[in-house]
Amino acid sequence: MVVKVNEEECTGCESCIDSCPIEAIEMKDGIAIIKDNCNSCNACIEACPEEAIEEIEKEAEAEAIDFSQFTDVWVFAEQRGGELKRVAYQLLGGGRALADALGQKLGAMLLGENVKELAKELIAHGADKVYAADDPKLKNYQTDAYAAVICGMIKEHKPNIVIYGATHIGRDLAPRIAQRMDLGLTADCTELTIEPDEKILLQTRPAFGGNIMATIITPNHRPQMATVRPGIMKELDPDSSRKGDVIDFTVKLSDDEIKTKILEIVKEAKKRVNLEEANIIVSGGRGVGSKDGFKVIQELATVLEGEVGGSRVAVEKGWIEQDHQVGQTGKTVRPSLYIACGISGSIQHRAGMQNSDIIVAINKDPDATIFKICHYGIVGDLHEVVPLLVEEFKKIKE
Repeated sequence: MVVKVNEEECTGCESCIDSCPIEAIEMKDGIAIIKDNCNSCNACIEACPEEAIEEIEKEAEAEAIDFSQFTDVWVFAEQRGGELKRVAYQLLGGGRALADALGQKLGAMLLGENVKELAKELIAHGADKVYAADDPKLKNYQTDAYAAVICGMIKEHKPNIVIYGATHIGRDLAPRIAQRMDLGLTADCTELTIEPDEKILLQTRPAFGGNIMATIITPNHRPQMATVRPGIMKELDPDSSRKGDVIDFTVKLSDDEIKTKILEIVKEAKKRVNLEEANIIVSGGRGVGSKDGFKVIQELATVLEGEVGGSRVAVEKGWIEQDHQVGQTGKTVRPSLYIACGISGSIQHRAGMQNSDIIVAINKDPDATIFKICHYGIVGDLHEVVPLLVEEFKKIKE
């Protein structure tokens, strides 16, 4: 159920404002407006002397919406410190396919301070429009500030589809927007396609521990929203000749809307692995045998100037840290080269690395599932094979 104001009956007496315990009502042009944070407590309905406020079914509200006014596919272009993250380019690649299937434009939401120059990169990577909110209040990511601005963008321009990266920021931001705007949200999607007849978004994600793939639709609300794990979508080659529109969005944020204040940013001394953006990954699994066994994995990754990954088993046994985990319950990666050492190739692990450009498998079991998806396979003990590879690569580099 949702609370709605009958504008024809409202007299602007403000009785509802005084009754609302969470300040979810405001006056605009003499008419009461229900804000996004309304929790449907119905105190305003009882307080209204004109009976101009009522509670209606969400489905009834949806039927009244003209979906033809919602158009274009949008992506959230995540940036930090004035640098676009790789997931932004990946979403543009996937969003381009969705927009083309619908015959619509591809838009990118860009928020931050002094970030408008990044619009050129977004257009070169596939965007037709860039909605830029450039303001000092958006310098550092803050949930309330970013959510308020994006909700404003969506209300003003009415996109058909909005997708976010399933990063730390995306997983924090997208649900907040969905709640404020009473929208659905499918999290951690592994595939997004367009249904050919109804032209609605098909949002596919693993369910029941990865044993099935569920396809979810949002037929009664717009925009349709989803988060997509980094590494799932493939970025497009940049084309500097592409032309696009940069649309400025005026930021109107009051101090009350920003609940937190960043006093200081302290960078962690520890080097954190960034598997999603790695070009080369060398991963170890159960076959590595021990924590010490990962030393040879690290040696190969170092000589190749890559990152170290691991299977869920390796993480659970304490052989490698959680942020190195590749798979359905870890990170989804898409490197140019993925070397799987002692990894059997379970469906959970394959879900996180099967889109790699080149997959090399090293396993002493010739029947291991990993050999069914790899491009090159080596049957042998990784503790014998990997040191040989390390020596050969060292010779090549010298």
